[in-house]
Amino acid sequence: MSDNQAIIQNRLSRACDALDALRSNPASLIRIADIICDALEDNGTVLTCGNGGSAAEALHLSEELIGRFQEDRPPHRSICLNADPTALTCIANDYGFEAVFSRQCQALAGPNDVLVVFSTSGNSANVVQALQVARSRGTTTIGLLGADGGEASAFCDHVLLAPGEDSAAIQECHQVALHAICNCLEPRQ
Repeated sequence: MSDNQAIIQNRLSRACDALDALRSNPASLIRIADIICDALEDNGTVLTCGNGGSAAEALHLSEELIGRFQEDRPPHRSICLNADPTALTCIANDYGFEAVFSRQCQALAGPNDVLVVFSTSGNSANVVQALQVARSRGTTTIGLLGADGGEASAFCDHVLLAPGEDSAAIQECHQVALHAICNCLEPRQ
């Protein structure tokens, strides 16, 4: 077996193990999907955020909601808080990077809305502050987190924990979860 073959086999095994753990306990994902569906049916907005690869997942969920997933349907209200570089740099410059998401939550989040954060560690200060502000505004808070959920889990009304410490496997679970949520929003015959 070549070095690359062993590396790839290991990567695939870690992803499969994480997804098997998620599949064996789908209750939290089902509850999160129900909450997001209900909020959108009540004209709420889904706000998303994350850092690095988790920022890409937050953006992915918002674009799927606004655009479409698999079927044509009316767009859903969503905004990704890490998508606007001018807002991020303005807020970071004036208030610090820890406030880049919380400041936007102060401006945009309301009681009919849902904030979905993506974080492999759950310990990013800007994510934790966003959750705190969203909660203070009556916004439902959801964390797609990894490992033990970190500090963020204490400020989430609902948590989906992807198992393990491997950031890549955690993000792969989050990717499957966000697609499952989108599937729940597809038109039903």
